[in-house]
Amino acid sequence: MPATRRSRTSSGPAAKGSQKTLSFGPTKTSKATTTKKTQFPASPLSKTPTDINDIDIVIEQEQDVDVDVGHTTSSAAISHQTTQESQRVQKQGPSAEEEKARKVSDAQIRRYWKAREAERRAPRVHQGDLGVEEKVLRLWDMSSQYGPAIGIARMKRWVRANKLGLNPPIEVLAVLIKEEEKGVKGCERAYVDELMSSKFVVGDA
Repeated sequence: MPATRRSRTSSGPAAKGSQKTLSFGPTKTSKATTTKKTQFPASPLSKTPTDINDIDIVIEQEQDVDVDVGHTTSSAAISHQTTQESQRVQKQGPSAEEEKARKVSDAQIRRYWKAREAERRAPRVHQGDLGVEEKVLRLWDMSSQYGPAIGIARMKRWVRANKLGLNPPIEVLAVLIKEEEKGVKGCERAYVDELMSSKFVVGDA
């Protein structure tokens, strides 16, 4: 059997002179460096090339400009809506719902309020000095299922809810018609709208 030959590449010390000696001392190296000035394409505002150090950064700042977009106050908007509704009635005549509301008696309105009050666990003691009509209208203002009450006339809100099929109480429309016929000012504006639009002044204690 011929003898096998062992290779020195896998194990054993390396032959002398086959590996370079490592040196950890200071070494001197030289490297040629060249400085190149970077040039950018010509600026669209000038004919000469622009240097990297000569770049001007322009920051545009937004300026607040008062623009009138036709905003109005809630009171003026409701007054305008009331005028439009009156002109519509004069031009087209009362609707079927308005005719029905005119036939609602005061006793029916009181029964409606008594039924709404019976749904509560406790009476509204903070409304003790209010009449039945104002109580009915304030309840209408707070009935969120018929849409928001701020910025819209009470009758327009009733008409809108009726068109949407929400079945608003006919007693509310009856109260509004009766209050307008009596000449009660501000009956079309929701009480919560007045509270949200009012400015409270706190004096020194």
